[in-house]
Amino acid sequence: MERLHKVLAAAGVASRRKCEELIAAGRVKVNGRVVTAAGTKVSPHDLLEVDNRVVRRPARVYYLLNKPAGYVSTAADTHGRPKVTDLVPPWPRVYPVGRLDLDTRGLLLLTNDGELTNALLHPSSQVEKVYRVTVAGRVSQQDLARLARGIELDDGPTAPARLRLLSLRGAETVVEMAIHEGRKRQIKRMFQAVGHKVTGLERVRFAFLTLGNLKPGQYRELTPREVRALKKFARRGDRMAGK
Repeated sequence: MERLHKVLAAAGVASRRKCEELIAAGRVKVNGRVVTAAGTKVSPHDLLEVDNRVVRRPARVYYLLNKPAGYVSTAADTHGRPKVTDLVPPWPRVYPVGRLDLDTRGLLLLTNDGELTNALLHPSSQVEKVYRVTVAGRVSQQDLARLARGIELDDGPTAPARLRLLSLRGAETVVEMAIHEGRKRQIKRMFQAVGHKVTGLERVRFAFLTLGNLKPGQYRELTPREVRALKKFARRGDRMAGK
């Protein structure tokens, strides 16, 4: 189930805010009945109308993008910065599954499947995200052990992480780090807590998905098999959450 105003926006009716206004004005029907609550949730099988005209919903699309640095992980930006949605077809409209920082590179999913997006981002899904982290200085085994156990941050302790030392290059250390959480700037803050500044960050895996041969700025569509597997992840999360 997805929120009505988001579904209407994804169908190209108007912006999300304008769709909320249309709903509040009583101009939207769901299965023949006028609804005025923007928070109304609808399924793919519901009939939607705006001003008595049926809304044609676009087919679901799923993109895997190798995000370059310098792109914001949003569909709109008030500062006019490059957006990840600029790198994929403009129609149907898609949205990123979660976010990567402006200077973070790597794997990012984009889709117009709001239900799957919400399920994958829910903590109960426990989707593993793997990053290649470059930090200033030489990271000790003690530091890696602390990070693996979890770090106390200002918004609470982090869950245990999985780390592997990849290389020591002069005054830099490269580490592979796997986490299940998705807090704001989490990895950068965790390394900062053990005295190291992150100088490069790339997501290399999301669940079972990897970048493959995609160069920065390139994308591909997920295969039907990959989509089914992601939905299986989502269903597992729903069961764990007791839904």
